[in-house]
Amino acid sequence: MGMEMSDLKPLLTAQALKLGFADCRVAEAKEAPNRALYEQWVADGKYGDMAWMARNLERRTDPRLILPGAKSVVVLALNYFQGTPQPGIGNYRIARYAWNEDYHDLILHKLKALDAWMIEQGGTQRYYVDTGPVLERDFATEAGLGWGGKSTMQIHRKLGTWFFLAELITTLDLTPDPSAKDMCGKCTRCMDACPTLAITAPQSMDARRCVSYLTIESKGPIPIEFRRAMGNRIYGCDDCLTACPWNKFAQTSHESSFHARESVFGQSLTDFLKLTDDSFRTLFAKSPIKRIKRPAFIRNVCVALGNTGTAENLADLEPLIGDENVLISEHAAWAVAEIKQRLNL
Repeated sequence: MGMEMSDLKPLLTAQALKLGFADCRVAEAKEAPNRALYEQWVADGKYGDMAWMARNLERRTDPRLILPGAKSVVVLALNYFQGTPQPGIGNYRIARYAWNEDYHDLILHKLKALDAWMIEQGGTQRYYVDTGPVLERDFATEAGLGWGGKSTMQIHRKLGTWFFLAELITTLDLTPDPSAKDMCGKCTRCMDACPTLAITAPQSMDARRCVSYLTIESKGPIPIEFRRAMGNRIYGCDDCLTACPWNKFAQTSHESSFHARESVFGQSLTDFLKLTDDSFRTLFAKSPIKRIKRPAFIRNVCVALGNTGTAENLADLEPLIGDENVLISEHAAWAVAEIKQRLNL
């Protein structure tokens, strides 16, 4: 059987750091502090197409309903900051977290190893990396692993905004860490940086306006009103993250699998337009980008070309106006019209 819980926590922390996590904190397994705010966010429909966020509200806001007998929530941070500007020849931007391999696979491997160690100490766990019904940022704040910024993104004193969250709900009764204080003060840089004004108030995000939502989670056409504001972003948006002054403390991740993938960033926007379903899957193998599938990705590329393209790009875009996929054809037509209007063609 396991040892005394008071002796276990420093060993747990050491084990997590050994596995490559940048921080490990503990919160009590209880109802999420921001449950009412979350329920109001759902009631207001601000989750858009992300229907799963409106389901299982009871389980999502109380880890004890996910794992009977749960006593603690172990919250982990994994640094993914590459330290360098986005490489490549293309005039486009991809969110940092998606520069290489899908973080879910990498973190799940580490979580399984930590779970196995905790089983040896007598614990039963359920673990997640933004894949389960857990308000992970609430518990991260409760555990002292940063605080929720005005953008709703978690901010860490030493990692800034560049880290993934993961958690293990456990029956081990571990000593909780003190909760974190909000250190944003009067700063509103993240709110000011948002290209589509998706941060409607401090700690209030309307996902339906967010570029990350529009380019990744949304399955339909990008609303006309947001297309120009998207600029050259083709997968996600880091603007509210980049703007945070706490990033001056951020350090480069030791995980080589987060470094930018040369095979991707060697491509131009017009190269992306020529991808078939098969070549798309090959290019983005093990990448989170593969999950949105080619039509949605080409949709995003068309918008970026509409905003940044030249007359030379028309020859690549115009054939797509006849594409059998309406998501591609409609956005290609918009891009062609935008380029012609901007260049007075």
